[in-house]
Amino acid sequence: MKLHNKVDKKILREQLLASDEDRTTISFYKYASIKNPEVFRDHLYVQWDELDIYGRVHVAGEGINAQLSIPTEHLNAFVATLKNITFLENVRLNFAFQDNGKSFYKLVIKARDKVLADGLEDQSFDSSNKGQHLHAKEWNQLMEDPNSILIDMRNHYESEVGHFDGAIAPDVDTFASSLDVIDKMMEEHKDKNIMMYCTGGIRCEKASAWYKHKGYKNVYQLEGGIVKYAHEVQDEKLDNKFKGKNFVFDARLGETIGQEVIAKCHQCGKACDTHVNCKNVACNLLFIQCEDCAKSHENTCSEHCQSTIKLPEEEQHELRKGKRTGHNIFKKGRSPHLKYKQDGATEMPEMPGMHKL
Repeated sequence: MKLHNKVDKKILREQLLASDEDRTTISFYKYASIKNPEVFRDHLYVQWDELDIYGRVHVAGEGINAQLSIPTEHLNAFVATLKNITFLENVRLNFAFQDNGKSFYKLVIKARDKVLADGLEDQSFDSSNKGQHLHAKEWNQLMEDPNSILIDMRNHYESEVGHFDGAIAPDVDTFASSLDVIDKMMEEHKDKNIMMYCTGGIRCEKASAWYKHKGYKNVYQLEGGIVKYAHEVQDEKLDNKFKGKNFVFDARLGETIGQEVIAKCHQCGKACDTHVNCKNVACNLLFIQCEDCAKSHENTCSEHCQSTIKLPEEEQHELRKGKRTGHNIFKKGRSPHLKYKQDGATEMPEMPGMHKL
């Protein structure tokens, strides 16, 4: 029985780029008790592989987190597989806002200890006691309250290219590290309206429950995250409070939500919000690069990498032996040779108007 991909990833990428198949990118998550994640993982793989579904999925004893690319003609069949799983029968599906059908090229489903690495060990913590969900209209209204504080629960490279107007964006590398950083920033403001948002909602779901556990009184989260907000703003003709691009964890690397370009090329400083990975596979650094720098630097992040990609493939292969570059693709967005890499906000602004950064 086939339970994992066996085709070279380079071939799969080329096939995806050459394909004109209509595919739809969706994401969903659900916190629920799964007694045997490994068996559940295998069950999902068999069903979804038959439907030619690609994507990245994590399952654990606490639930599931999935980002998928589905042949549009198989969408109904996919939804039928969810309806046969009790806790996923009515799960909210987030449809990509800007979808070119080129988000994933293979199906990877992994059983993990947690669907979201949070670093939390407190056994008294009730993750089901989550914050209040707000739709786009409600979110916009509460943003206007001077008693509200907006918190971006994402990592530095995500908020750098796009964020809500007035949000605090801690300069963190991981969700786990953000929890303590934000708690220290907010410890004197536990009676304020704490408004949290992330890409699709899963990080805020966990964080809102954690901060309620820590004594915060008024905790809110954006329903469906930035992805659903973008759809609601468009469908309901609301004022779009999100500036710039929404970073996404697939081959697209971003969706344009607001028309502003708020970031800059990490190599020359020109206005730019296009994330790329260094062409040197042994580096694979995630950074922002404009078209001019991509041409002059040959899609690399440094002179060293530019020299490396000109070596014979055998030599390049030897240089990257033992380096798990693929696992660092979204964790390495900093480097001393990127002159114009921005740092995120880490200090708490003064009240009043503290949500206006």
